[in-house]
Formats: sequence, C-alpha cells, structure tokens
Amino acid sequence: MRLLRLEHNGDFSLAEYVGKNLPRYAILSHTWGEDHEEVTFRDLTEGAGKSKAGYYKLTFCAKQAAHDGLEFFWVDTCCIDKSSSAELSEAITSMFQWYSMAEKCYVYLSDVSIGSCVGKDLSFKHNWRLAFQFSKWFTRGWTLQELLAPLSVEFFSAEGKRLGGKDSLEREINNITGISVQALRGTPLSEFSIGERMSWAERRKTKREEDAAYALLGIFGISMVSNYGEGQKRAFVRLRREIQKTLNDEPHDPPTALSLQPPKRRRGDDGESQSVQHNLVCFKCGELGHYANDPHCFKCGEYGHLANELHCYKCNEYGHYADEPHCYRCNSRDHIASNCLM
Repeated sequence: MRLLRLEHNGDFSLAEYVGKNLPRYAILSHTWGEDHEEVTFRDLTEGAGKSKAGYYKLTFCAKQAAHDGLEFFWVDTCCIDKSSSAELSEAITSMFQWYSMAEKCYVYLSDVSIGSCVGKDLSFKHNWRLAFQFSKWFTRGWTLQELLAPLSVEFFSAEGKRLGGKDSLEREINNITGISVQALRGTPLSEFSIGERMSWAERRKTKREEDAAYALLGIFGISMVSNYGEGQKRAFVRLRREIQKTLNDEPHDPPTALSLQPPKRRRGDDGESQSVQHNLVCFKCGELGHYANDPHCFKCGEYGHLANELHCYKCNEYGHYADEPHCYRCNSRDHIASNCLM
C-alpha cells in the first residue's frame, strides 16, 4: 500500500508499506472529475500535476490530516499505479480493507458549496443540506464501501469546510441511501441479508461497467480477481458464485436461493427504510426472474413447470402431451386435424 506525505517544501512524496507495518493514515473519498484533471501516480513520480484541478483535493486531504495529527494519507487517483493491471486488481480486492483501517475518512463533496453564507445566513444550514441530499457522491458505486468501511467518516464542502460526520448525519444519510442506521453505526455487514446489501447499491453508477460488481466485493466480504473487458453480466455471474460459496454453511440463507437483485424500498413505521425483495436470480445460470430451485423445464428452457409435467412440445402449451388427440386447426383436444370439420 502506498501512502502520501506532505514534505517541508510543499511537495508530496509516496511511501510504500507492506504487511501490517502501516502508520496511522487518513483516506480520501470523492467523485472523479475529468480523467485528465486528476493527479495520477505518474504525475507524482514526475513532479507534475500541480496545475490540475484535482491537485486541490490532495492539498485539502494533507491539511486536514495534519489537523487531525496524521502524517500520512491515501488518495486513489495517485496512490495506485493504474498502468499495472496486477496492481489495480490487488487494489480493488484490498480497497474495503484499506478504508476500514483508516483513522479518518474525508468525504470531499465537490458539488456541495457553502458559498459566502458561513453561519451568518439563516438559510445556510438548509442550503447545504439540500445540496448534500442530491450530491452525486451518493450515486457512485465505489462510494458505498467508502461510506460503510471506515469507522470515522467526515463530510466536507467544496471549500473544505466540515459539514458533519457519519454519526451526526446518519438520519440524512439513511434517508438518502436507504442504508439502515445500524449499518451506518458499524454493525458487521454479514448480519444484513444479501438482498438488503444489494439494495444499498441500487441506482449507483460506475464509469466502467464491470466496476458495478467489483465495487461490491468488500460489501459481501469476498475476494475476486478483476477482469476488465468481461462485461457487467459476466462480472455479476462471478460475483454470485463467490457469494454463494460463503452461504453454503449458513442455514439462514439456503444455498439454492440467492437473490442479488436489489429489493424495492419502503418506509417503515419507525421512519427507517425497510427492504422488500423483488427480481430473483438463479446462481446456476446467472439469469434473473427465478431461483435455482424453481420449477424449470430443461427441455424448453422455461420456468414455472417441470419437464415431466403435461406439455406439448409441438404447440408449446401445457395441460396435454404431444401424442394426445389435438387439432391444430381449431385447437380442440378431442380429435386430430385430419378429422376436423372446420
């Protein structure tokens, strides 16, 4: 794991650590701007990137970390050498753990501005909370684990002003995301059902389609090698299989009934979001709309009946066999077509 440190001359340096000998560090959570405006690993190694818009996020994180007594911090744009597929794959697998081990997680909200109304304007509190509610940070795939993994999460405006912590804003976050307050408070994610955890990812987006699945590895406590180019469907099929392996010894989750589709959310009597499941998935074939143990006809490939049920393979209807009397002209079943009077 590489960590950033602010040097006395104002430049940033990278230090690499292996194993458990990590210093205390802060970590940044944010939404990416344009790729060419983010500071990369190459920029730092070449002493470049200061003119990029994303450089402000590094200086913000360094300043806030120093304020909290932390010398080191981590930013995904430049602490990962994304030109190395092996390093990128390792980072994806380790991301949840890196966020969970951080002393502080700073969420930088580039689309939440306090403007000039710093406390004096009575509408200030309402204004930033409205922008907070609609921040794109809550719509991104990777930020889900960045919200849940760290114990301490603090939110900051575009100007770098602290808005509050995950604890003080838990009701707002619950209303925005549908994530239960218990999960926000640090209850182990394994105590929440597969369907409920999937609901937290509902409507979240990623730039690369496979990341929709990869961003959930930590949420389900599994490890899976990334394979960009495989497509979202294949990535989710592999995700299902890995999750299924973790359920085999858990009696409360039958191994043949795994739903990965997000359940619809409804508002409970206590005001907290509750989950209502919909859209099933078969972990054997990776298709939606049925469980693996649902009635399935292997002859016609349809669900809702078994292959040995009454089924005519000529007309594809059910309730009779193909060799029973059946008139294909009038659709009656008491005579054959050659004897039909129509």
